[in-house]
Amino acid sequence: MKHKLLMKAGCLSLGLLAGQVMAAVSADQAARLGADLTPLGAEKAGNADGSIPAWTGGLAASAGALDAAGFLTDPYAGEKPLFTITAQNVEQYKAKLTPGQLAMFKRFPDSYRIPVYPSHRSAAYPAEVLAAVKANASATRLVEGGNGLENFKVSIPFPIPQNGLEAIWNHVTRYRGKTMLRTTAQMNPQTNGDNTISYMKEQFAFPFGLKDYDPAKMGNILYYFRQEILSPPRRAGSVMLVLETINQVKEPRMAWMYNAGQRRVRRAPQVGYDSPGAEGMRTYDDFDMFNGAPNRYDWKLVGKQELFIPYNSFALDSPKAKYADIVKPGHLNPDYTRYELHRVWHLEATLKPGQRHVYSKRDLYIDEDSWQIAEADAYDGRGNLWRVSEGHSRPFYDQQFTWLTAETHYDVVSGRYTVSGLRNEEKGAYQFNIESTSNDFTPSALRATGIR
Repeated sequence: MKHKLLMKAGCLSLGLLAGQVMAAVSADQAARLGADLTPLGAEKAGNADGSIPAWTGGLAASAGALDAAGFLTDPYAGEKPLFTITAQNVEQYKAKLTPGQLAMFKRFPDSYRIPVYPSHRSAAYPAEVLAAVKANASATRLVEGGNGLENFKVSIPFPIPQNGLEAIWNHVTRYRGKTMLRTTAQMNPQTNGDNTISYMKEQFAFPFGLKDYDPAKMGNILYYFRQEILSPPRRAGSVMLVLETINQVKEPRMAWMYNAGQRRVRRAPQVGYDSPGAEGMRTYDDFDMFNGAPNRYDWKLVGKQELFIPYNSFALDSPKAKYADIVKPGHLNPDYTRYELHRVWHLEATLKPGQRHVYSKRDLYIDEDSWQIAEADAYDGRGNLWRVSEGHSRPFYDQQFTWLTAETHYDVVSGRYTVSGLRNEEKGAYQFNIESTSNDFTPSALRATGIR
């Protein structure tokens, strides 16, 4: 019965939802959270053949150790692949692969492969986050035609999604700690392997993690994001600031850019939608697999399916690996990737009539346990598959949440790609729960280049 309810939810059309306010689920449905559903709304049971295990709480904060350089040990380091999917045997597994993954085998038949490991449902979250999610289930509503939230707290407004808009809001609002400061590397390798490394210092904060948090003053801010370019020298010192809002009709995203050469801060309305980023290898709203306002697309929750997706990607975060070991021509080195079989929500976004975007359609595949987009296929204006994105996630189990350790955006036409989020050669790259205030995220603060 529970499976039928979930699939029925996935097939609901937004055309059946009338009015500006869209209702949350009933108290009886919300009571399923923590019962037959996990606290975040996933099916607690495993699949029929046991290849996907039951969720039993995820990895504990004590599942491993944090070394002096800030790297977590891999609880699954001793495991070997169950099998490896290659261009030679891909037909055998295509039912559990996305069109984008199949396109990668076609584009790189001699080098691309998917090593499949035992599945572990490692996602875990703090008790206060789970309590907020349960409250949201029967309280939070979509407003402004789905472009805003009402009565929302902390994370995951719709753990039992009734339509596609609710599902994409779950990804956008998923918990990633309270405050974070990190230094990571981004690379856009040429087809011959030539590569220039860019280094970013990024600061991220949810309002409830700030020292001066006041719901009355920050009620419409979803999160703060600040990025400083450290290298290459021609871009070093430039800083971007984004204040992402909850109700994006009432108050659209606010963004500013500080140009180090001009020493000027300017509004940056181009920071969003399909403006190009990463040397034209992705759009701004590709970052974090999808971010920003959902208003240019019609969103359809197709349903659930089982897929081989990047998961527990500790090897990609290993300090023993060098960037040159991982970043190869065409795609990441498969020796450092890990895929597991998991249930995902398939979400289809189709460009609305009269709206503009370089992607006419996007297919997103969202991990049921974390609401993290794991795979994304993007189609050009003629309906041809253009870009294939993968979110290589892992649990930051000491902090009790799941996030990306690397994200890749592949152009299956040109054969190039971009990868961001790597930090293998950095020390102390991540700092969590740092003391920040809203004053750290103002346009005037951008002139003080160098994120504190």
